[in-house]
Amino acid sequence: MLTSKQRAYLRSLGNELEPVFQIGKGGLSEELLNQLDLVLEARELIKVRVLKSCEEEPGELADEIAEELDCDVVQKIGRIFLLYRPSLEPKIELP
Repeated sequence: MLTSKQRAYLRSLGNELEPVFQIGKGGLSEELLNQLDLVLEARELIKVRVLKSCEEEPGELADEIAEELDCDVVQKIGRIFLLYRPSLEPKIELP
């Protein structure tokens, strides 16, 4: 669980990021979860965009991904959300 100070720090880092994944009408699949897992391990902090063609709500998708991959949803704005999970060798040092 992240503190509000840690969340604010991660949000500031996330401002510079471009979305790494786009979720479309196919929705959430096992393949997508596997790819998200690998990228979270490599980068720790990623931005995901949910396209308008996706039938699921972006907030619900973010929560579902966080639960499946044991990561934290740092921020949800519109159709974009930010995910964080420390890797085995942390690259981001939280305050």
